[in-house]
Amino acid sequence: MKVSFSAIGKLGARSEERVLTDDYLKRFAQTGRQLGWQFTGETEADDKRSLGMAEEAKLLRKAIPNGALIVTMDERGKLLTSPEFASQMTKWADQGRDTAFVIGGADGIDPSLRAEADFSISLGKMVWPHKLVRVMLAEQLYRAASIATGAPYHRS
Repeated sequence: MKVSFSAIGKLGARSEERVLTDDYLKRFAQTGRQLGWQFTGETEADDKRSLGMAEEAKLLRKAIPNGALIVTMDERGKLLTSPEFASQMTKWADQGRDTAFVIGGADGIDPSLRAEADFSISLGKMVWPHKLVRVMLAEQLYRAASIATGAPYHRS
């Protein structure tokens, strides 16, 4: 299964968020390899003109790989435990589906793109900045791969 991110906004090349995201994605790549899970990249779409959610949705759609399962990171999404997320990732992989995680901008994800999503995940009832969502999602991908391989990273 190929896994990708599409996000509004850019992480600074040497920002703390970039360092953390890259660290967890590197760990995910190493652990996920055993499962056939591969991180294929991150697309940062920047709406410099601030034309709103509908324009951001157009930028995000262009970044989603053809045929990929679309998973939005959205406060209205499903709350999952880490083991439940690992199980969901395993199901998608077993279906032979590539998975594209979509992270919206400051106002969230346009309703039309949310409606197109195959699945939506919430990281809690609080709203998180897109920079931190990437860090937290990268960490959860690594944790999911660790759980699925039986590695000791996750302890319940």
